[in-house]
Amino acid sequence: MYEWIKALHVIAVISWMAGMLYLPRLFVYHCEAEIGSKQSETFKVMEWRLLKLIINPAMMVTWLAGLYLVWSGHWYTSPWFHAKLTLVLIMSGVHGFFVRWVKDFAADRNTKSQKFYRIINEIPTVLMIFIVILVIVKPF
Repeated sequence: MYEWIKALHVIAVISWMAGMLYLPRLFVYHCEAEIGSKQSETFKVMEWRLLKLIINPAMMVTWLAGLYLVWSGHWYTSPWFHAKLTLVLIMSGVHGFFVRWVKDFAADRNTKSQKFYRIINEIPTVLMIFIVILVIVKPF
């Protein structure tokens, strides 16, 4: 069962990361759209669907499968796992900011610039790189 849950975890992580990398890109383009325009309204639908239908469920499955793997594999005592957990908690926090920004765009209350979202777009990438290294290499 462990291997099947691990496969599910990897699939969920890939889905979560795909959304976490794409959503801030949508924010960049949404900043260019005039409030109330057809383009702006289309971005609102795209952002909401990406968040509610892909990113949120993928994060939940990632967490549930990951917790199962940690418990059944007894990884909770490993130092590399503590570092990974910290980074995954930060990633979840970034996810929370994305939720807030989707709501801000939906209510036409965005106050952030394109440059801001371009920079934010790099945070999930950097976190993902370090998380993968911790899981594969287990450096400590």
